[in-house]
Amino acid sequence: MPTPSPFTPTTTSPDKDSFKLARFADGLQSPVYATDAQDGSGRLFIVEQIGRIRVLKNGQLLGTPFLDIHSLVVSGGERGLLSVAFHPDFASNGVFVVNYTRASPNAADVGDTVIARYRVTPPGADVANPSTGQTLLTIDQPQPNHNGGLAMFGPDGMLYIGMGDGGSAGDLGAGHAPQGNGQSLGTLLGKMLRIQVGRTGPYTVPGDNPSLGAGTRPEIWAYGLRNPWRFSFDRATGDMYIGDVGQNVWEEIDVQPAGSAGGTNYGWPVWEGAHPYRGGSLVGDTKPVADYSHAGGNCSVTGGYVYRGTRVPSLRGFYFYGDYCSGRLWSLVQLGGQWHASLILDTDLLISSFAEDETGELYIVDLRGSVYRFDPK
Repeated sequence: MPTPSPFTPTTTSPDKDSFKLARFADGLQSPVYATDAQDGSGRLFIVEQIGRIRVLKNGQLLGTPFLDIHSLVVSGGERGLLSVAFHPDFASNGVFVVNYTRASPNAADVGDTVIARYRVTPPGADVANPSTGQTLLTIDQPQPNHNGGLAMFGPDGMLYIGMGDGGSAGDLGAGHAPQGNGQSLGTLLGKMLRIQVGRTGPYTVPGDNPSLGAGTRPEIWAYGLRNPWRFSFDRATGDMYIGDVGQNVWEEIDVQPAGSAGGTNYGWPVWEGAHPYRGGSLVGDTKPVADYSHAGGNCSVTGGYVYRGTRVPSLRGFYFYGDYCSGRLWSLVQLGGQWHASLILDTDLLISSFAEDETGELYIVDLRGSVYRFDPK
């Protein structure tokens, strides 16, 4: 698909009266993510937490799932099938990757994170064969929450994986002793990972991943994250936007500019948002570009996308994000070297995710079973 122009707005907030949220699909079971395959088909693939991926094709939700792996998945709370990512060469190789929480016969096992590769033949088929699944990476989870959940191919063709800090409050372990996963470079928890995935074989670590010292897991691209549930890349600029879910008071949006060498420390658990959380200081830490408090029923940020579509021209260049609990929707833009966040809509949606289609149009996924599109009024 052609890269859109990196249009920059000239105002700090979009016209709130220029758009509406129009129901685009419903009848889904706990949808948590949606994306396209960039294969020219126009299909939207919607992830149901229970372990299914549904296909929305020509405006119709197909009856047969694209993939059904519910028997492999433990679902509920922050666990389940959490995302799907289509390989940059999907149109020719049929490769896609899923991120899910693994079911276990051991009742004491909270479920580990699994990154697995699948293939569909031909790539344009609407149903994939579950038997093609190959586990690429398994990450032990000490708690059933803060699993992260998103795997996404970046503009560089690498697979980025957002991992939470392993759960428990304040990045604490048993007996409330600090487990410190956010700042530990010896664990994949509390990190943004970056790996290379081919059509076959194991994953590899890109040679240009940051070198962060002895004992560092080489998959680490960035660290100091609490629970980066949803992140995205601006399809026009390549900038990375991360919605990192906070602890007691603050939710945050982080931005990593395109061309970054990686290795950024986003501060958790020393910082929550732009505010001190638990002792100490960090050298060279990076503050969020925006944060908001839990006042008024907010509780958990859901990161979104920079709008690069054409249906609502007034929204072009604004980044949109929301809060899962309150249903509030914000815009964010950088003008004159300053970031400006604006509350633009109050909804009654449980915003589990945002979505972007092949043409850059923007959607909101409601956990209660629907998908809404940003449409002109």
